Amino acid sequence: MDFDFGDSATRLRTRLRTLIAEELPDGFLGAFTDDPADLATTQRFCRLLAEDGLLTLSWPTEYGGAGGDVWAQTVVREEMWAHHEPRGAQYMGLNWVGPAIMAFGSDAQKQQHLPAIARGEVIWCQGFSEPGAGSDLAALTTRAVPDGDGWRIRGQKIWTSYASMAQWCVLAARVGDGTRHARSGGSRHEGVTMFLVPMDAPGIEVVPIASMLGPHHLNEVFFDDVRVDGDAVLGEVGDGWAVIRRALAHERVGIARYARCERLLSALRQDLGDIPAAFAARWARALIHLRVARLLAYRCLFAQDAGEDFDALASAARIAVTTCDQEVADLLADVLAETSLEAGGAAPIDGAAEDHWRYAQAATVASGTIEVQRMIVAKDVLAHTGAGSSR
Repeated sequence: MDFDFGDSATRLRTRLRTLIAEELPDGFLGAFTDDPADLATTQRFCRLLAEDGLLTLSWPTEYGGAGGDVWAQTVVREEMWAHHEPRGAQYMGLNWVGPAIMAFGSDAQKQQHLPAIARGEVIWCQGFSEPGAGSDLAALTTRAVPDGDGWRIRGQKIWTSYASMAQWCVLAARVGDGTRHARSGGSRHEGVTMFLVPMDAPGIEVVPIASMLGPHHLNEVFFDDVRVDGDAVLGEVGDGWAVIRRALAHERVGIARYARCERLLSALRQDLGDIPAAFAARWARALIHLRVARLLAYRCLFAQDAGEDFDALASAARIAVTTCDQEVADLLADVLAETSLEAGGAAPIDGAAEDHWRYAQAATVASGTIEVQRMIVAKDVLAHTGAGSSR
């Protein structure tokens, strides 16, 4: 594995940083603030990236992409996340919804959805977690029952980011009676099916959940006898768990959290002139941890690009980057003391310390808790060492 991206990646990185400097206002901290102008900025920036062929750089040209490789897309991910994700809510469609539709979708689904994502015109949300099925997603109880040539969906989802602004939802529901089958010793994954559901369908209600993460992030979504056509199924009926596994693996490496952390460490030193002696060792240790997390992410992307199974690698990378998120957040808070909790452009490093600390608190919960990630890695290690063969 050679992780030297080469001169073309350097030129791409420079191009992206130039666009960011020209298009984003000073003190920009992302789309999901109390200022509607920030969301508008991300929507405009997405369209600009799409026009320049940079939004879906690694997608095939027939789906609206630029036909680039995963490493060029990695440069885009790193620069976007380092600068507070100026693509806004679009990253979900770009990072995993689009790839999942490419892998499992029908020709009609690909033609309908992929070009719109590539143009930056549509926002997706993810209908996975439920009040009784968070990290234990196989416990989901939202049900889809046959209705003529389509389905009726009933249930509730929770913690659904962007649901209040999304046009489409990738929804996990259970078909048949897989829950009863699981109680009798069968797989709890039985019957799980993925649906592509328009958020303006009758019977959908979105209820925002107030949180310290800011507007649009968390919502409850209720599905009250929502009718969808038969062609709304993504993949095969009952085989939704394969789609979920692919989606979560892409999601766990699709956010280059290490890039923002490295930029914040650099900005901290630049703002202070030098790191106080009492924190110098912690600063250096955090930087080392970030470099390791970056290499773990690259190893996972290498496996993905080679067509290898990368579920456990994605979980290992996720563990590394989310713990780094919290390590850097705590370091910023300790170095800057009470001023670290000030928000806005006049605050230390343009308010980014306060913003990062808030978001970092949920880092080890989102996309499956860190305990679940460790369990996935442990099972993979046992499977490859034969240590679990007697069980």
